[in-house]
Amino acid sequence: MTPPDDIVPITVDAETALAHAPPGHKDELRLWLRLLTCTTLMEGEIRARLRRDFDTTLPRFDLMAALDRAPQGMTLGEVSRRMMVSNGNVTGLAARLESEGLVERRAMPGDRRAQLLRLTARGRREFARQSAAHEGWIAELLGGLDPAERAQLFRLLGRAKAGVRAALAPEGETA
Repeated sequence: MTPPDDIVPITVDAETALAHAPPGHKDELRLWLRLLTCTTLMEGEIRARLRRDFDTTLPRFDLMAALDRAPQGMTLGEVSRRMMVSNGNVTGLAARLESEGLVERRAMPGDRRAQLLRLTARGRREFARQSAAHEGWIAELLGGLDPAERAQLFRLLGRAKAGVRAALAPEGETA
């Protein structure tokens, strides 16, 4: 049986679903779900805007961002480690960006087997356009927080990040 046309299904995220759960759920779980929900909502919107405004994808934007921070260039392995993706993913992205004239690939001096990736002048200009828009989108999406709240949240998330790293460090090691 299908619902009438005037009934719109509501998508409920995990955090909202948990809000009415019986007692006993840990605050840590609720916090993790809130972080996950915020990240998922923002990432989805950024992906949609990159596609709409620049006909590009978030992985392509991320690759260009990594190369923008390394004007001397990076090897495929360095890019894959920084982006936390496989060399195969980086190779495919780099090939497409190269075919569009946004990235250049050169043999690395001293090791001709290694490929060094760099943004071209055109790639730098295009990334500057995209990153300016991206910065504005992030400011818009976080616009509900005043500067003091953003600073407080930034500090608290830094402490949370340090705590996660400490929890993941092998016994006796500091993160």
